[in-house]
Amino acid sequence: MASKPDETRDGVPLTNLAAVLFDGAEATKRDLVDYLDAVHEVMLPGLAERPLSVVRIRPGQPSFMQKNVPKYTPEWVRTVPVWAEASKREVSYAVCDDRRTLLWFANQRAVEYHPTLMRLDRPDRVTHLVLDLDPPEGDDTFALAVQAALLVRQALADLGLDGAVKTSGAKGVHVYVPIDDTATIEDAAAATRAIAARAARIDPVLATTAYVKEERHGKVFVDSTRAGGATVVAAYSPRIRPGASVSYPVGWADVEQVTPHDFTIRTVPALLAKATPWADQLPAPQALPADLIAEGHEIPIARVVAMHEGKRRKAAARKAAEGN
Repeated sequence: MASKPDETRDGVPLTNLAAVLFDGAEATKRDLVDYLDAVHEVMLPGLAERPLSVVRIRPGQPSFMQKNVPKYTPEWVRTVPVWAEASKREVSYAVCDDRRTLLWFANQRAVEYHPTLMRLDRPDRVTHLVLDLDPPEGDDTFALAVQAALLVRQALADLGLDGAVKTSGAKGVHVYVPIDDTATIEDAAAATRAIAARAARIDPVLATTAYVKEERHGKVFVDSTRAGGATVVAAYSPRIRPGASVSYPVGWADVEQVTPHDFTIRTVPALLAKATPWADQLPAPQALPADLIAEGHEIPIARVVAMHEGKRRKAAARKAAEGN
């Protein structure tokens, strides 16, 4: 027998609202529901018309990413079938276009929201390039990620392009570059690699495009792999991090004055009253220069390089072991 809901919002029964959200969250499930309800108007434009993956966390269990919607999903939750080449099966993704769906996900303890870079009306195109600035391990390395984001901004300016910046909600920074629909997915991925390489060349002491962690030597990783079918955490999405931090749009004027801890599910609703919404911070879609795309196609795909290097090292180690 189903338990009686604590309350109902927009037709969605909400249960167990007093439960702790996760260890270290300093928040309850009610805090998550209240937060997502408070930010739904500015958050939904980044989720609408895009297949959505969420990261959920159940009491006493590790978090997990959910792509395929569960069988008990209400029929009013919009879903879309997408072929997953890696698993050779069709995945039924949710599409979060409205407050009701967002509240339903909140009641499922879905903390993080990761939409695709493609919209449903153009599955053969991405709408943004994303550069993910990932600082090295250690305390207070966020400032390094910010400086690397400024390198990306300079590389974009040199190309006549513009981007917008937000915290990742973890320890890094995301730079979004809206693009028009003339570039294929492969060309957009190539352009992302070229921009990352240009940014790293501006200050190779600070930044690197090395995919393998051991090869970064304490530098900020300018990650160009958020391309094609990848997802990126949405603006305003909470993260399963201490204090329930939030991926928050900060703007270039303020990015050097903030820390990730400034933005949590407790602090962000009050900040929105005087903030420019993410959708309004994004530049208009831009055409990618042909020479940038060509440059990127000459740069090997990082994951592929890392995979081949891993195989090479294993083969070398096996050969050495056989020789002994």
